[in-house]
Amino acid sequence: MSTVRATNITCPHCGRTNRVPVAAEGRPRCGHCKQPLPWMVDAGDDDFTEVAERADVPVVVDLWATWCGPCRMVSPALEKVATDLAGRIKLVKVDIDKNPQLSQRFEVQAVPTLLVLDQGETVARQAGAAPAPALRQWVEQSITAREGRSG
Repeated sequence: MSTVRATNITCPHCGRTNRVPVAAEGRPRCGHCKQPLPWMVDAGDDDFTEVAERADVPVVVDLWATWCGPCRMVSPALEKVATDLAGRIKLVKVDIDKNPQLSQRFEVQAVPTLLVLDQGETVARQAGAAPAPALRQWVEQSITAREGRSG
């Protein structure tokens, strides 16, 4: 691919819009105020390895479906967690109906299914929706446990 896929993310600190690549090294920062940006992208069967598994930061994967009510409820909660933990995690959303290989690979039996990946390895898994505070606690515990193992 000659063009780098990117997404536009509004900085929660200064309100400026930033163009952030879906796959990159490091952690995105606002070009204006230099604060960490929430990193929220979509991925699929074709680019999941590059977007999620090669990330430098822990990745929260949201395996969801358009027809799923709980998925629509959990999406804003996950975006809040990604914003709260900007610079510490990357949120990758995968539509399971459009990406059957990933659905099969991760043995998705209920949606939403949430994963925390560290360098491609699943370190935590949870099925079903939860409010933002519970999701944030789950994500923080998952990445703290990982940091404890690697350090």
